[in-house]
Amino acid sequence: MDTLDSYRDAVVRVLTEIAQIPDPNGEIRHEIICDRQNDHYLLMQVGWEGGARIHGVLIHVDLIDGKLWIQHDGTEWGIAEDLVAAGVPKDRIVLGFRPPQARKYTEYAAA
Repeated sequence: MDTLDSYRDAVVRVLTEIAQIPDPNGEIRHEIICDRQNDHYLLMQVGWEGGARIHGVLIHVDLIDGKLWIQHDGTEWGIAEDLVAAGVPKDRIVLGFRPPQARKYTEYAAA
């Protein structure tokens, strides 16, 4: 299998696993949005919480120049390690939500 295809599959697997974590109140559902043609992957939260509408991106990952860019990570634990556990090398993951000058101090790719 092509390396980029394996990265795409890893992102979808990780998002699917996270999407299956049940909402404690049962009022928020997760929707996975995958645009494999343009390499954009989202995990959305949709529903209600205490009378307030919830509609937003929990996770946003793009595949850019052969690397997975985590553009947004709204999880408590961070999905980068989930991607590593799914077989993506750390030097192929960019924490895009971190300032460019700070990325070199992480254990992941700077860009």
